[in-house]
This record gives sequence, structure tokens and C-alpha cells, in this order.
Amino acid sequence: MGYTNKLLARQREVGRPVRIGLVGAGQMGSGFIAQIARQKGVDITAVADIAIDRAVSALANAGITDVDQSTDLETLAATIEAGGHVVVNDALTLPRLPIDMVIECSGVPEIAAKVALASLLGGKDVALMTVEADVTVGLLLSRIAAQTGNIYTVCRGDEPVECLKLVEYVEDIGLDVVLAGKGKNNPLNETATPSSLEAEAKAKGMNPRMLCSFVDGTKTMIEMAALANAADLQLTKRSMHGPAATVPTLQDIFKPIADGGILERSGVVDYATGPVAPGVFVVAKATDPVVHEELSYLKLGEGPYFAFYRPYHLASVEAVLSIGEVMIDRQSSLAPIAWNADVSTMAKRDLKAGEKIDGIGGEHVYGDAVPAAEAKAGRELPIGLASAGTLIRDVAKGTAVTYDDVQLDETKTIVILRKLQDALLADGQLQVPALSALLSV
Repeated sequence: MGYTNKLLARQREVGRPVRIGLVGAGQMGSGFIAQIARQKGVDITAVADIAIDRAVSALANAGITDVDQSTDLETLAATIEAGGHVVVNDALTLPRLPIDMVIECSGVPEIAAKVALASLLGGKDVALMTVEADVTVGLLLSRIAAQTGNIYTVCRGDEPVECLKLVEYVEDIGLDVVLAGKGKNNPLNETATPSSLEAEAKAKGMNPRMLCSFVDGTKTMIEMAALANAADLQLTKRSMHGPAATVPTLQDIFKPIADGGILERSGVVDYATGPVAPGVFVVAKATDPVVHEELSYLKLGEGPYFAFYRPYHLASVEAVLSIGEVMIDRQSSLAPIAWNADVSTMAKRDLKAGEKIDGIGGEHVYGDAVPAAEAKAGRELPIGLASAGTLIRDVAKGTAVTYDDVQLDETKTIVILRKLQDALLADGQLQVPALSALLSV
């Protein structure tokens, strides 16, 4: 029985659909709202956006036109209990309303961290579309969720989550995971800026900063770090390799050096440039000769290395799958179970003391995937904290921005959470075995 039938069965049992509160009615959020509105057994009950009109419009586009815009919590709660819909301009209102699950689509790490924390402490399950927050404080949020009995997850539909599903599939059929990764559909240009990409962004109908985060590699680094932490895999190396590849050559490139590939070890993540995008893939090894022969017979290749490939990821279209995974199965789609990788802040140009860093997709910095131990040893600033930093000394182009180079805004929730996560990791309070045990309860 699929999630549609299970969610309908839940609705018959409980007497109402799953109530969803969503943060952020921009491009991603509005697409998610449209999908939720079409899903049986689920209701898009509340939408939060700093621009109320945008939230109202997103609901209207999904066929929901009668919405309560009150600022009184009791009035909003009464509307929801009566089966109505509400909009608010403060995301932190949602955990205080009678809803079941909060979905965050802001795209801003600070907002995502605040929403996740408030939701978990407010007794709500929470799902993030902003994976940038997950690679900054996701391990701590997972621990808080486990302690409170709620679920924390990154939403389905993005590459790290869908690649994790492939990893799980490969493991479930008894193969050894050699490498997991994604395709990157444009050449890496670490010095790209939103101003240099303005014309291209306009032609594609994209926000220049969003496009910049793809081109300068930050998004890829974030996604692969999230995958490494959720699947308990390692980075191939700092920055990873990112070789050119096609789908038929994946298993030839991503195998150990001793067998003619590029890998120094197995159990790692990396990415490929070229026509592999927008797909995700896992290269696995069949160590049993019978299984090897069967996979070859089934046209998967000569082996013993075989590529498993999913040619797409569907963003907000399939993000609704996380609702079923959370509400029915009580499990995360993706959440860290280890802290193997960080994403460090790197200077795109010579940066000067006194400059306030503009953050992901901006003119100043890009993100680089780094083994967590290496980032810790170098006191490298996580990219998710970059926009909270003002430089107190110069940083040369191409070098990592460190904690010693910046004054951080200590009032930011994501800064506070990261400091706590680092302290707990240092004290051994977020070790993988303990966390895995909690997540299995």
C-alpha cells in the first residue's frame, strides 16, 4: 500500500487529514504548496511568508481562496480546527498552531535553523528544503528530534536524499557501496559571482544568487556533504574530484586506482560533470561470483563494479514523499547519522577587514566540501555561518575564511546551534553509535 492509501487510512482513523504548515511561498514553496494541495490525506493548512500577499497567492494558485489572515493565535487555531486555512507573516507562529508537521522552504539557513528548532521544541515534526542548514547544524537537530520524539528530516526531491535512497537500495540487495554521487550540469567556476551571471540568470528565469551557488560549486559541495553525513560515507578528498563522465562510464571512473579508476578507497562520495546531471548514482561492487554473473547477464555491465543510476530528481514535485515517510513510517528521509564532512567558506577574491560577508551565492565566498576533522583542525568557518560574519582581518583569494578572521553575530540561532553542536561533538555527546541508537527508537 502506497502513501496515498496509508494517508487516507490515517485520515479515516483520526478524522482529519495531516495538517501541514509551510514556511516560504517563493518558487520552491509555491510548487510544494501546489503538490500538497493535490495529495489525498494531507492538507496545506497554514503558510508563513514575510509577504502575506505571496502566501495568499500561492494558496489561491492551489485552489484555496478562503484564508484567515488574523494575527490572533486563538482565532487562527479555531480556523484550523474548523478545517480552514491560515496565512501568517512570522514563521515561528506555525509551531504554536494545531498542525502536525512544519515544512521549511525559505532557502535561508538562519531561518531554516530557527524554524527547525522552534518546531521540534514545539512538538512538531519538521522537514527542511534548505539543506544548507543541515550541513551546518543538522546533527544537533537530529539529536534534539530524537530526544523530543519528533522527526527531523531534509525533504525528498533533492540530489542528496534521492542518492541516499539509491545507497540504501544497493545495501539492501547485498552489494558493497564503493561511491555515491550526483551529476553537476555546468563546469565548476569557483570565482563566479551573481553579477557575472546576471545575463544568464535572466535568460533562465533564475535568481542570480541561486545560479551562482550552482556554478561556483557551493550547492554541489553542500549536497555531497549532506549525503556523506547521512549515509556515513567519506569525501573522496577535499573538494572531491568532479571528473567528466557519462552514465556508461561511471563504473569505470569511480572505482579503485588499483582497478583502473580514480578512487583511493571505497565508501566515499563525489560528483561528476557532464551528461550525468540531473541524475544521481551509486557505484557498487559485487563480491560474490554468482551475483556478479547475474548482474552481468542482466545487462548492468561487465563488473565487478556496477553503476546504479537514477536519471532525475524532481525537487518540490516529489518532496511530498517526505510527508508519508514522516507521518506514516515515522522516519527521516535524510538526516545526519555522522559528522564526516563540513562545507568551509572560501574567498572568491581578496577580502578586506571590515567587509560583511554576503554569504552563499554572493560576490565574496564559495563553499568547499572538507573532511570534518580537517575543517575543525583549521578552524574553518562553515559556509552556513558566512552571512553572519564580518571580517576582522584580510583573507587572500582562494584561502579558507576561519573563525579567527571574522566577528560572528552571536544572536543568530544558527551560530548558537553550531557552537553547541561543536561542543557536544568535542565532548563525545554526538557520537554515531549513540545517535544511531536514538534514531532507531
